[in-house]
Amino acid sequence: MQRSVKTSLATLVALALFLLGFAAQGDAATKRKKSSKASAKPATPVSVAKGKKASAATTARRASYSPRATRRSRYVRAHRVAYSPWVTPTFADSTYGDNVDGEDLTVRRAAVEALGPYNGSVVVVDPQTGRILTIVNQKLALSGGFIPCSTVKIVTGLAALSEGLVDRTTRLPLSRRVAMDLTEALARSNNPYFAKLGNQLGFDRVHQYAKLFGLGERAGLDIPGEMPGALPSEPPKGGGVGMMTSFGTGISMTSLQLASLMSALANGGTMYYLQYPRNQAEADAFVPQVRRHLDIQKWIPEITPGMMGAVEYGTARRAHYDPNEPILGKTGTCTDPQRAHMGWFGSFNQVDNNKLVVVVMLTGGGNVNGPVAAGVAGNVYRNLSGQRYFASSSRPFSPNALISTQCCTDSR
Repeated sequence: MQRSVKTSLATLVALALFLLGFAAQGDAATKRKKSSKASAKPATPVSVAKGKKASAATTARRASYSPRATRRSRYVRAHRVAYSPWVTPTFADSTYGDNVDGEDLTVRRAAVEALGPYNGSVVVVDPQTGRILTIVNQKLALSGGFIPCSTVKIVTGLAALSEGLVDRTTRLPLSRRVAMDLTEALARSNNPYFAKLGNQLGFDRVHQYAKLFGLGERAGLDIPGEMPGALPSEPPKGGGVGMMTSFGTGISMTSLQLASLMSALANGGTMYYLQYPRNQAEADAFVPQVRRHLDIQKWIPEITPGMMGAVEYGTARRAHYDPNEPILGKTGTCTDPQRAHMGWFGSFNQVDNNKLVVVVMLTGGGNVNGPVAAGVAGNVYRNLSGQRYFASSSRPFSPNALISTQCCTDSR
């Protein structure tokens, strides 16, 4: 009897221990299952065969959802650029307030249509006389100067040619593998090239030639409201003379000053006082007046290939190259200190003796630049060509007028 009781008790104890062990194993299995779900690696995609190396795309995709990568990664706040509106609008009515009395209305119509909605100015000059045919947006063109941007490279190039530092084929090393000559540097508006020329010239000579070519003084003869622009008295602090000769830093230039320089290049070196007849009486009494003769005749053939190259394959391609009516010019793109973007294009065409100088200056937002200005100028030429303006021998105020070399003070 006692033996059977002991046997029953032993059986019950063994059964209890068995049940406790089974429960413990179940809890451990549950924990392992949860842990495996949190740390298990993703299965190899079916497309990747066993023994073959996964592609870079597959590896990157695996890493993107790998728990290890998730643990190591940290949240990075997205960089947001602060909103910075341009002070000057890109589009405006550029004809508002203009007085068209005394202008060549055919030229004005072509210029207004070419400028369209842009906030800017178009100045058209007869380079053989210095007579201003039209100014679209007269207030902008006359009231102040702007940084010339890369149009200053014309001044730098002429100064370097005159000083014998380079000729058209001289290649300057710009880096270990890059060298460039004057023609390509002008066409592509290469900044290091002209900064290097500026450093070789030095500030004093750069200032001397800039003043000789009309910067820092009024280009017009008794034109009400015209401002003289400005030349710095010392090298700019930001970049020195190199920035001055490649970007125009420190210089303030007007559209009339650039038109005067382009006129001298177009006519062989004569710098006229720009005159702007404002009524029929002044138009009838118009007589060209010479300001000075520039000794640049032998350098013009050296610098004009780069200006033509700008239109053919360089920064001014929007002007559209036409071998029958070629356009020569120089673009300029930069930002002025007032946080407005600038787009310049100074140009002239080569159509026998019926040449015109067209200077376009645009201001506004980031979509304003030199190539856009070149496109506007190209449209001016094409609009006039479509009206056979250059084929006409009866252009008003033609170069046959008596040219006066009467002394006019240069103190203005």
